[in-house]
Amino acid sequence: MALPQDISPFNSTLMDTLVNSSEMDWIPSADDPQRSFMKILWTGSESGTWAVLLRWKKGYVAPAHKHLTASHTFILNGKLQVRTGILKTGDYVYEANGMVHGATTALEDTDYLFICNGPVLFFNEDGFTSYLGWEELLRIQAANDAKKKSAAA
Repeated sequence: MALPQDISPFNSTLMDTLVNSSEMDWIPSADDPQRSFMKILWTGSESGTWAVLLRWKKGYVAPAHKHLTASHTFILNGKLQVRTGILKTGDYVYEANGMVHGATTALEDTDYLFICNGPVLFFNEDGFTSYLGWEELLRIQAANDAKKKSAAA
């Protein structure tokens, strides 16, 4: 059956991204390398969107932060204390652009998928402390790759 319009890709170099996350190393976070880790699944420079798997050990506390864009969280296993509720295995949260959150605490070892449409700003009572976005994730990945390469040499 003929289609009413041409739907062939305009950019024939576009490809799906397949990530074998089970073969990836967990990258320790700078703020708590003993209890917070991530696997960088994808960064999209054209949109600013990024996707990571996060692993937080029981007791890890993520600092206060503001979402500069919307994000999606899906708990694969474990429990997180967020504001006035507890997220547990199978729970999903949509966080709107502009949300300001206090600390988030891992009540038990927790793995979750986090997809964010742009950067997140972290702060404390003294002000801005850091941000996390697709560019910073590429820097983190490059530093981790260089560290692995020098350890292997």
